[in-house]
Amino acid sequence: MSKTITNFISMHRKMVLIIFDVIVEIICYILPWILIQGRVDIQMYFPLMIGSCFFFVCCYEIVYGLMGMYDSLWRYAEVVEFFRLVLASVIAVGVFILGSLIIFYERRVPYSVYFLSAIFATSVTLYSRLTYRMYRNTKFQRTGGRKRRVMVVGAGEAAATLMHEQNKDPESEMNVICVVDDAKEKVGRNILGVQIMGTTEQIPELVEQCEIDTIVIAIPTMENENRQRILSICNKTKCNLRMLPDIRQLMAEGGDLTSRIREVRVEDLLGRSTIELSDRTSTLVRDKVVMVTGGGGSIGSELCRQIASYSPKQLIILDIYENSAYAIQQELLREYKDQFRLDVLICSVRDSKKVDAVFARYKPEVVFHAAAHKHVPLMEDSPEEAVKNNVFGTYNTAQSADKHGVERFVLISTDKAVNPTNVMGATKRICEMIVQCMAQRSKTTFVAVRFGNVLGSNGSVLPLFKEQIAAGGPLTVTHPDIVRYFMTIPEAVGLVLEAGSMGRGGEIFVLDMGKPVKILELAENLIKLAGFVPYEEIKIKFTGLRPGEKLFEELLMDEEDLTNTDNQKIFIGSPLRLNKNTFFDHLRSLKEIAYSNNSDNLVQALLDIVPTFVHDPFVRED
Repeated sequence: MSKTITNFISMHRKMVLIIFDVIVEIICYILPWILIQGRVDIQMYFPLMIGSCFFFVCCYEIVYGLMGMYDSLWRYAEVVEFFRLVLASVIAVGVFILGSLIIFYERRVPYSVYFLSAIFATSVTLYSRLTYRMYRNTKFQRTGGRKRRVMVVGAGEAAATLMHEQNKDPESEMNVICVVDDAKEKVGRNILGVQIMGTTEQIPELVEQCEIDTIVIAIPTMENENRQRILSICNKTKCNLRMLPDIRQLMAEGGDLTSRIREVRVEDLLGRSTIELSDRTSTLVRDKVVMVTGGGGSIGSELCRQIASYSPKQLIILDIYENSAYAIQQELLREYKDQFRLDVLICSVRDSKKVDAVFARYKPEVVFHAAAHKHVPLMEDSPEEAVKNNVFGTYNTAQSADKHGVERFVLISTDKAVNPTNVMGATKRICEMIVQCMAQRSKTTFVAVRFGNVLGSNGSVLPLFKEQIAAGGPLTVTHPDIVRYFMTIPEAVGLVLEAGSMGRGGEIFVLDMGKPVKILELAENLIKLAGFVPYEEIKIKFTGLRPGEKLFEELLMDEEDLTNTDNQKIFIGSPLRLNKNTFFDHLRSLKEIAYSNNSDNLVQALLDIVPTFVHDPFVRED
């Protein structure tokens, strides 16, 4: 029965609300007459009371209708809606008074009736809607099932808006229990009825005291150091961590705050600041024919995404693996449709004739060479494949770029090229040498960009850790003291584009990788972010350094001088003095050995070409 009545009210909401207001207005108008009984003869004034009551109700209903009071969903009403209602009531009373003075001029309505009826009608209509709004929100909160007990970090505008929005949402899973803020003057006060119970330093004890299971960091703009400090404190609890993204991202992407809450990611723990790119980046590729080799890989595909956003004339994607090439092709077609010409080619950079044919056909103006084998232990087992793909894939692509008049050639290099202790690093160092030698004899601007590990790239530790957590552990860490530099893929690629636009020829650009990160701490944080306790619920196992693996990575060789650029995150290593004739003779010998698949002789050849290469597949660096 009650459900039938509820459905009827929902279907005829406007009519029910009008009837309710009419009844309220009649009562509110008659009540003052009853209150003044004794001072006024009601029987004598009865015809006036009935006529003026009808006029009073008509004034209210006409003004309410014209001002949209029956078009609002009062359950979601904001302050502006209640202000409009008060304004509508004032206007209605004003119309009623003026009209009464004209219509009922022979026997005027008592002034006390004007005053009291206006107060009663305005107050009752206002509070009835406010009560309805509070009842609806409270009802849904009570019947919505178990909600997460939430602590909000930050008592600012974002927190207030977030709490206000989630209170309106009957499907919200959040039940905000308390708030913390480092502004001590706010502690003890309330924000939308929720107490600010302490500062961020008190998070662990408040979590236990209030039985919190989710912490939402509602400070969209804060410095990296402060974010890391707060996340470090939150990681001492077993709570699920969530946060609001940067306010600039909120403004760009739109949507309500509740929908923008996201899980805390390991990138947040690294404290990488937002990169700022110059106009050179867009000039580098806008309206140009751009080629990306290895375009289906983690770095290559992000290069394609960012290049596509700068409106190239044509984008050519080369990759040997058809599945990843197809994936980025479909993504770009969905995103950009026919805004530029997109060509995806299955091609191995080892095939010099095919590579040359592609250059001859498409005439690229800018080339980003990301195709390479990067997995250190696998390349130790198959050094000839590393040489074939990395060294001669780069050589083939660089030669074709020179031959067909490419304007700019950008090599994606790695920190493992610095004082290499493994085959992969040695091959990438030779790739840098190729770029430097080609720069000495070509009109094409050849540059290399060197950076460390990127989070989430193919073969990186992050996806492995996530898989191991999903399987219940253990997480495998090679050494408790091993450290690596990390940056996000979009950040690395953005800086690659920026550095590529700076080069004059032969430079090795070195990206600022920030502070080195202990892999053990990374593993522990990932376990905590997944809601588990390290070493108890998810074990960590030390497996020992793998073949060719260093404890510490280096970004700059001893013989290179570091020069600043106008971008604080990009530096330049001065070109080495190389004998290009002797170097290319060495390359010819290296190719013969590589294609003879003689691994022992090949490693020795690498040692001869790369003076800083010390091959110790089980190196331990302290």
